[in-house]
Amino acid sequence: MTASVALRQEVSLRKRLPLRHFRQLQGPVARTLFHRQPEPFGDLLDRELLAVALGATLYVPATRADLADTIRRRAERGVCSMVIDLEDAVADHEVEFAKRQAVATLDELAGDRDGAPLLFVRVRDADTIGELADQLGPGVAALAGFVFPKFDSVSGQKYLDALARAGERLGRTVFGMPVLESPALVHRQTRDAELTDIAAMLAEHRERILAVRIGATDMCSTFGIRRDRDLTIYDVRVVADVIADIVNYLGRADGTGFVITGPVWEYFADHERMFRPLLRTAPFEESDAVPFRQYLVSRDLDGLLREITLDRANGIQGKTVIHPSHVAAVHALSVVSHEEYCDALDILHADVGGVAASGYRNKMNEMRPHRSWAHQTMLRARVFGVANKGVSFVDLLTAAVAG
Repeated sequence: MTASVALRQEVSLRKRLPLRHFRQLQGPVARTLFHRQPEPFGDLLDRELLAVALGATLYVPATRADLADTIRRRAERGVCSMVIDLEDAVADHEVEFAKRQAVATLDELAGDRDGAPLLFVRVRDADTIGELADQLGPGVAALAGFVFPKFDSVSGQKYLDALARAGERLGRTVFGMPVLESPALVHRQTRDAELTDIAAMLAEHRERILAVRIGATDMCSTFGIRRDRDLTIYDVRVVADVIADIVNYLGRADGTGFVITGPVWEYFADHERMFRPLLRTAPFEESDAVPFRQYLVSRDLDGLLREITLDRANGIQGKTVIHPSHVAAVHALSVVSHEEYCDALDILHADVGGVAASGYRNKMNEMRPHRSWAHQTMLRARVFGVANKGVSFVDLLTAAVAG
């Protein structure tokens, strides 16, 4: 073992304070909001839990001048996973500088006992994975893994082989997150064969695949369209059909699937609206937060909230985000409600099948069909917490934005 490898392994094993969602909320505020507090995570050992814990994964260009400080600031505001981007966010002539800055930033953040979220690097090609792994010093402690853009049946194996070699060089598991966005996947006549090949490749590297990400912007580009801010991605049918098939092949709850994360919401500024806002007024009136509703509408966050809800309804957890204002929305809607928690406990505590009324007396819980849902709900409860009875997403979102 070389001295540099020994140093990297020593640094990677140093005690670092664990990550925790909503750690910006302390004391009475947290006790008022949460029936069960979010648990710490981030030791990179429990892949299933870590995948659920990703939440809102914020992308940041590797060329940003104050990159390390930006990551620290975002962490203070509740960001728990970030991607240092070497691909679309970086001009071709700046790629080498971006690589050097990514390595320098990871090395710098490795010395922090608190503040650094789970950090990934989105590379341009598979060769960059080994290049960065060789250059990292103490930064190995700060690196969670790599993101593979335009992952398909042609490029995929090279990415996965490079990831395995990087793990061997760094002396620990390094996670990969493929982004599915290629034309071969989008085109109807090649999609099934493409997904079959991708599923087989990912299955061989299951322990290294943290989550599968969806690149809806590139999918829209295949048809020369751009999703309007008044619509969710599920209103764009040619893309919604692709998402449904990705979940069908790769999101199954029978042990063969992976966590699949939602595509980016790219809007964050005021505009003239064509349609009515997507947020009802009543929940905000109940929480005395009508002005806050107007703020959300003015920032196009009502569309984001609806899309997050539809993500989960379609088997998707977490979301790619490109603006810090989106993070609180994703995390507030990831908190398990008190009603969901009670239902999940009842279902998991039942040793036999059957049907029983929910403790909230408003639905029926079927013990066998709902068991997978209950398991996923309890994972989410561990990392995002459980809201107190009577606490709504409005209360959580208001506190997260203010905190």
